[in-house]
Amino acid sequence: MEDAFCPRCGQKDIDLERPILELLREVVEETFEVDGRAARTLRALLLRPGELTFEYLQGHRRRYTPPVRLYLIVSVSFFLLATWLASRGLLLEQGQELSADAPQQARFLGDQLPKLMFVLLPVFALLLKLGYRQRLYFDHLIFSLHFHSTAYIAMAVMLPLEDVSGRHWLPLVAQLLAGIYLLAYFVIALRRVYGSGWLGASLKMVALLLAYMVILSGVIESTSSFLIIAD
Repeated sequence: MEDAFCPRCGQKDIDLERPILELLREVVEETFEVDGRAARTLRALLLRPGELTFEYLQGHRRRYTPPVRLYLIVSVSFFLLATWLASRGLLLEQGQELSADAPQQARFLGDQLPKLMFVLLPVFALLLKLGYRQRLYFDHLIFSLHFHSTAYIAMAVMLPLEDVSGRHWLPLVAQLLAGIYLLAYFVIALRRVYGSGWLGASLKMVALLLAYMVILSGVIESTSSFLIIAD
Protein backbone atom coordinates (compact mmCIF):
# COMPACT_ATOMS: atom_id res chain seq x y z
CA MET A 1 0.00 0.00 0.00
CA GLU A 2 1.17 3.50 -0.79
CA ASP A 3 -0.90 5.16 1.94
CA ALA A 4 -1.63 4.43 5.60
CA PHE A 5 -5.02 2.89 4.72
CA CYS A 6 -6.14 0.26 2.22
CA PRO A 7 -7.92 1.98 -0.73
CA ARG A 8 -10.44 -0.88 -0.95
CA CYS A 9 -11.58 -1.63 2.60
CA GLY A 10 -10.17 1.25 4.65
CA GLN A 11 -8.13 -1.03 6.96
CA LYS A 12 -5.23 0.80 8.58
CA ASP A 13 -1.75 -0.50 7.80
CA ILE A 14 -0.62 -1.73 11.23
CA ASP A 15 2.70 -3.36 12.03
CA LEU A 16 1.97 -6.12 14.56
CA GLU A 17 5.65 -6.80 15.23
CA ARG A 18 5.90 -4.32 18.08
CA PRO A 19 6.67 -4.41 21.82
CA ILE A 20 3.92 -5.98 23.92
CA LEU A 21 3.40 -2.78 25.97
CA GLU A 22 2.66 -0.82 22.82
CA LEU A 23 0.15 -3.44 21.68
CA LEU A 24 -1.52 -3.41 25.10
CA ARG A 25 -1.75 0.38 25.01
CA GLU A 26 -3.45 0.19 21.62
CA VAL A 27 -5.94 -2.41 22.91
CA VAL A 28 -6.83 -0.17 25.87
CA GLU A 29 -7.23 2.85 23.59
CA GLU A 30 -9.41 0.87 21.19
CA THR A 31 -11.58 -0.52 23.99
CA PHE A 32 -12.05 2.63 26.05
CA GLU A 33 -11.31 5.10 23.25
CA VAL A 34 -8.75 7.17 25.14
CA ASP A 35 -8.65 9.59 22.23
CA GLY A 36 -11.32 12.06 23.27
CA ARG A 37 -14.36 10.18 22.00
CA ALA A 38 -15.14 8.64 25.40
CA ALA A 39 -15.05 11.99 27.22
CA ARG A 40 -17.04 13.65 24.43
CA THR A 41 -19.62 10.86 24.60
CA LEU A 42 -20.03 11.06 28.38
CA ARG A 43 -20.44 14.84 28.25
CA ALA A 44 -23.15 14.55 25.63
CA LEU A 45 -24.79 11.63 27.42
CA LEU A 46 -24.98 13.24 30.86
CA LEU A 47 -25.24 16.96 30.15
CA ARG A 48 -27.37 17.07 26.98
CA PRO A 49 -30.22 14.54 27.37
CA GLY A 50 -31.23 12.90 24.12
CA GLU A 51 -28.57 14.58 22.00
CA LEU A 52 -26.40 11.47 21.72
CA THR A 53 -29.37 9.46 20.43
CA PHE A 54 -30.45 12.25 18.11
CA GLU A 55 -26.95 12.64 16.66
CA TYR A 56 -26.58 8.89 16.15
CA LEU A 57 -29.92 8.62 14.34
CA GLN A 58 -28.92 11.57 12.16
CA GLY A 59 -25.84 9.62 11.06
CA HIS A 60 -23.28 11.64 13.06
CA ARG A 61 -21.57 8.61 14.60
CA ARG A 62 -17.80 8.83 14.26
CA ARG A 63 -17.39 11.44 17.02
CA TYR A 64 -19.06 9.27 19.67
CA THR A 65 -18.74 5.84 21.24
CA PRO A 66 -21.11 3.32 19.61
CA PRO A 67 -24.26 2.73 21.74
CA VAL A 68 -23.69 -0.98 22.36
CA ARG A 69 -20.06 -0.48 23.40
CA LEU A 70 -21.07 2.42 25.64
CA TYR A 71 -23.75 0.31 27.30
CA LEU A 72 -21.39 -2.62 27.86
CA ILE A 73 -18.65 -0.48 29.41
CA VAL A 74 -21.03 1.45 31.68
CA SER A 75 -23.12 -1.57 32.69
CA VAL A 76 -20.11 -3.76 33.46
CA SER A 77 -18.62 -0.98 35.60
CA PHE A 78 -21.93 -0.46 37.42
CA PHE A 79 -22.53 -4.12 38.17
CA LEU A 80 -18.96 -4.55 39.38
CA LEU A 81 -19.59 -1.70 41.81
CA ALA A 82 -22.97 -3.12 42.86
CA THR A 83 -21.49 -6.58 43.38
CA TRP A 84 -18.69 -5.20 45.54
CA LEU A 85 -21.14 -3.18 47.65
CA ALA A 86 -23.38 -6.21 48.08
CA SER A 87 -20.48 -8.46 49.07
CA ARG A 88 -19.60 -5.95 51.81
CA GLY A 89 -23.16 -6.05 53.09
CA LEU A 90 -23.83 -2.40 52.25
CA LEU A 91 -27.05 -3.14 50.34
CA LEU A 92 -28.70 -5.44 52.89
CA GLU A 93 -32.15 -4.58 54.18
CA GLN A 94 -33.15 -4.62 57.81
CA GLY A 95 -33.30 -8.18 59.12
CA GLN A 96 -30.90 -9.63 56.57
CA GLU A 97 -27.60 -11.15 57.70
CA LEU A 98 -24.17 -10.51 56.26
CA SER A 99 -23.00 -14.13 56.23
CA ALA A 100 -26.22 -15.58 54.82
CA ASP A 101 -27.69 -12.94 52.53
CA ALA A 102 -24.75 -10.87 51.26
CA PRO A 103 -23.14 -13.62 49.12
CA GLN A 104 -26.48 -14.49 47.53
CA GLN A 105 -27.23 -10.83 46.82
CA ALA A 106 -23.77 -10.29 45.35
CA ARG A 107 -24.13 -13.37 43.13
CA PHE A 108 -27.47 -12.12 41.82
CA LEU A 109 -26.15 -8.62 41.11
CA GLY A 110 -22.98 -9.88 39.48
CA ASP A 111 -24.37 -12.77 37.46
CA GLN A 112 -28.13 -12.92 36.90
CA LEU A 113 -29.17 -9.24 36.89
CA PRO A 114 -26.78 -8.05 34.13
CA LYS A 115 -28.16 -10.76 31.83
CA LEU A 116 -31.74 -9.90 32.71
CA MET A 117 -31.19 -6.20 32.07
CA PHE A 118 -29.62 -6.88 28.69
CA VAL A 119 -32.63 -9.01 27.74
CA LEU A 120 -34.99 -6.26 28.95
CA LEU A 121 -33.39 -3.61 26.72
CA PRO A 122 -35.55 -4.56 23.71
CA VAL A 123 -38.59 -4.75 26.01
CA PHE A 124 -38.04 -1.13 27.01
CA ALA A 125 -37.66 -0.28 23.32
CA LEU A 126 -40.96 -2.06 22.63
CA LEU A 127 -42.69 0.11 25.23
CA LEU A 128 -41.25 3.15 23.48
CA LYS A 129 -42.61 1.79 20.22
CA LEU A 130 -46.09 1.67 21.73
CA GLY A 131 -45.77 5.32 22.70
CA TYR A 132 -44.19 6.49 19.43
CA ARG A 133 -45.49 4.15 16.75
CA GLN A 134 -44.42 6.35 13.84
CA ARG A 135 -40.72 5.80 14.63
CA LEU A 136 -38.70 2.73 13.69
CA TYR A 137 -38.01 0.12 16.34
CA PHE A 138 -34.28 0.62 15.71
CA ASP A 139 -34.61 4.22 16.92
CA HIS A 140 -36.12 3.01 20.18
CA LEU A 141 -33.32 0.48 20.69
CA ILE A 142 -30.71 3.23 20.45
CA PHE A 143 -32.68 5.39 22.88
CA SER A 144 -32.96 2.39 25.24
CA LEU A 145 -29.20 1.80 25.19
CA HIS A 146 -28.42 5.43 25.94
CA PHE A 147 -31.07 5.82 28.63
CA HIS A 148 -30.01 2.65 30.45
CA SER A 149 -26.38 3.80 30.32
CA THR A 150 -27.42 7.07 31.95
CA ALA A 151 -29.53 5.23 34.54
CA TYR A 152 -26.57 3.04 35.53
CA ILE A 153 -24.40 6.11 36.06
CA ALA A 154 -27.09 7.75 38.20
CA MET A 155 -27.52 4.56 40.24
CA ALA A 156 -23.75 4.30 40.64
CA VAL A 157 -24.03 7.59 42.54
CA MET A 158 -27.06 6.45 44.56
CA LEU A 159 -26.05 2.91 45.57
CA PRO A 160 -22.91 3.70 47.64
CA LEU A 161 -25.04 6.09 49.72
CA GLU A 162 -27.68 3.47 50.48
CA ASP A 163 -26.11 2.31 53.72
CA VAL A 164 -25.85 5.80 55.26
CA SER A 165 -28.87 7.56 53.74
CA GLY A 166 -31.10 6.28 56.52
CA ARG A 167 -28.89 7.87 59.19
CA HIS A 168 -27.82 11.15 57.60
CA TRP A 169 -29.78 13.68 55.59
CA LEU A 170 -27.02 14.72 53.17
CA PRO A 171 -26.68 11.30 51.42
CA LEU A 172 -30.47 11.11 51.25
CA VAL A 173 -30.59 14.51 49.51
CA ALA A 174 -27.88 13.35 47.08
CA GLN A 175 -29.92 10.25 46.24
CA LEU A 176 -33.04 12.35 45.78
CA LEU A 177 -31.25 14.73 43.44
CA ALA A 178 -29.89 11.83 41.39
CA GLY A 179 -33.42 10.41 41.10
CA ILE A 180 -34.85 13.79 40.05
CA TYR A 181 -32.04 14.17 37.52
CA LEU A 182 -32.91 10.82 35.94
CA LEU A 183 -36.62 11.66 35.66
CA ALA A 184 -35.88 15.09 34.20
CA TYR A 185 -33.34 13.50 31.86
CA PHE A 186 -35.97 11.09 30.54
CA VAL A 187 -38.48 13.85 29.79
CA ILE A 188 -35.91 16.10 28.09
CA ALA A 189 -34.55 13.16 26.07
CA LEU A 190 -38.05 12.26 24.86
CA ARG A 191 -38.56 15.85 23.73
CA ARG A 192 -35.21 15.95 21.96
CA VAL A 193 -35.44 12.61 20.16
CA TYR A 194 -39.16 12.34 19.45
CA GLY A 195 -40.22 15.98 19.30
CA SER A 196 -42.80 15.66 22.08
CA GLY A 197 -44.20 18.61 23.99
CA TRP A 198 -43.52 18.98 27.69
CA LEU A 199 -46.91 17.60 28.74
CA GLY A 200 -46.85 14.72 26.27
CA ALA A 201 -43.29 13.78 27.17
CA SER A 202 -44.06 13.91 30.90
CA LEU A 203 -47.18 11.75 30.60
CA LYS A 204 -45.42 9.20 28.41
CA MET A 205 -42.45 9.16 30.78
CA VAL A 206 -44.73 8.26 33.70
CA ALA A 207 -46.57 5.59 31.71
CA LEU A 208 -43.37 4.09 30.30
CA LEU A 209 -41.58 3.95 33.64
CA LEU A 210 -44.59 2.47 35.46
CA ALA A 211 -45.01 -0.24 32.85
CA TYR A 212 -41.28 -0.95 32.80
CA MET A 213 -41.04 -1.09 36.60
CA VAL A 214 -43.90 -3.61 36.72
CA ILE A 215 -42.20 -5.79 34.11
CA LEU A 216 -38.79 -5.41 35.74
CA SER A 217 -40.11 -6.22 39.22
CA GLY A 218 -41.96 -9.27 37.93
CA VAL A 219 -38.91 -10.62 36.09
CA ILE A 220 -36.59 -10.06 39.06
CA GLU A 221 -39.07 -11.59 41.50
CA SER A 222 -39.60 -14.64 39.29
CA THR A 223 -35.87 -15.10 38.77
CA SER A 224 -35.14 -14.73 42.49
CA SER A 225 -37.83 -17.27 43.39
CA PHE A 226 -36.49 -19.71 40.81
CA LEU A 227 -32.94 -19.36 42.12
CA ILE A 228 -34.10 -19.94 45.72
CA ILE A 229 -35.93 -23.11 44.66
CA ALA A 230 -32.93 -24.24 42.63
CA ASP A 231 -30.60 -23.76 45.60
